[in-house]
Amino acid sequence: MSEMLSTDQDLDRLPTEQDLGRLQFTTLLYYLHCTNPDNGLVRDKTEPNAPASIAAIGMALATIPVVVERGVIIREFAAKMTRKRLSYLMACPQGPEADSSGYKGFFYHFLDIETGRRVWQCELSTIDSAFLFAGALTVATYFDGDTADEAEIRQLAMALYERADWNWARDGGATLTHGWRPESGFIPYRWRGYDEGLLLYIIGLGSPTHPLPPESFAAYTETYEWRNIYGHELLYSGPLFTHQLSHMWIDFRGIRDEFMRDHDSDYFENSRRATFVQQQYAIRNPLGFAGYGEHCWGFTASDGPGWGKRTINGVEHEFFDYIARGAPFGPDDGTISPWAVIASLPFAPEIVVPTVRNFARKDLGMTRLYGFKPSFNQTYGVETSPTGWWVSPYHFGIDQGPVVLMIENYRTGLLWDIMKRCRPVVSGLRRAGFTGGWL
Repeated sequence: MSEMLSTDQDLDRLPTEQDLGRLQFTTLLYYLHCTNPDNGLVRDKTEPNAPASIAAIGMALATIPVVVERGVIIREFAAKMTRKRLSYLMACPQGPEADSSGYKGFFYHFLDIETGRRVWQCELSTIDSAFLFAGALTVATYFDGDTADEAEIRQLAMALYERADWNWARDGGATLTHGWRPESGFIPYRWRGYDEGLLLYIIGLGSPTHPLPPESFAAYTETYEWRNIYGHELLYSGPLFTHQLSHMWIDFRGIRDEFMRDHDSDYFENSRRATFVQQQYAIRNPLGFAGYGEHCWGFTASDGPGWGKRTINGVEHEFFDYIARGAPFGPDDGTISPWAVIASLPFAPEIVVPTVRNFARKDLGMTRLYGFKPSFNQTYGVETSPTGWWVSPYHFGIDQGPVVLMIENYRTGLLWDIMKRCRPVVSGLRRAGFTGGWL
């Protein structure tokens, strides 16, 4: 597995079903290698001493069914690992104290990987907690056996989810806030307009204990922007991940809320169109970055070469560190993310597969440990880099999950099928006004 594919003949046939399986497996290894075995907390990134990311823990939980169904870990032991992780999370201290793990059932964005307590004075994050709850609901639904471990998984996962006080997180408004800090209270930003918050609202609406009112979802959608971009009619959001993360768990094919009924579309078709918009932007390449083209695109939240400006071929370019890049309205600094392309595999395989084939030709680690490096920039030269240009030195826990889960949904629909049996998700969709299709 550690050897790169070397011949042009090999590269021309990429990626086959076998190659996708290998990429999925080596990407998945992040959650086995970068997890603290004492408590199940998952590192945010491969940088030494990085804290745990609560969203990465949720994605790690969501990959457990893939691990079992693909024969990586036997179900019995996967259940024990899952039970231990959920048990630890339930026992983490919750309260208004600045060094707790969370408050009102939500968790801080980053936790100390040994103690499980808040680090960096980070925010109590509603969206990152939602990814944790989505992972918990995944294992609660998947582990449906009558063994003691599987029964305890269901009990713990539901308790973790049902503890979250969604109405507190609204801070008196209709929409959900981005989060809260004990030092300063609620963050002034709210989840409004289309983005990955779609999942947040569906999970909040489905809560059997503290459900959001339906007007919360209506308030979220009332600032939606329907646009025509390069001939594609779509609900706009710039970064590609915003069109993908909710879809890791929910099969939006054929189900529609009021907005999508009015526009004769659905969120799956919308993500397909957004994927084509990204490719079209790269083909047009208005800022003249190196490498962009039909088979080199993927603009999303990602690591970057760093803040600063460089003059290249007489043109001054501004570069960024970690930021949510988007197309076609930016920000854009020449940085491309292979993982975001792979996460669009279910939507537009006809353009994703040739693009992955192109990325495989570059020295980006497709067949090495953890799979593709998360981002690269061919405009930003780095003399010490094997490629001659900037490549992210780290892998990120929240980039690995979309690759694993969306490859699996493309191959078998596994996660989608599991979540169709998940009562809170189905309830949340219905309370949001979704009808039709499998609902």
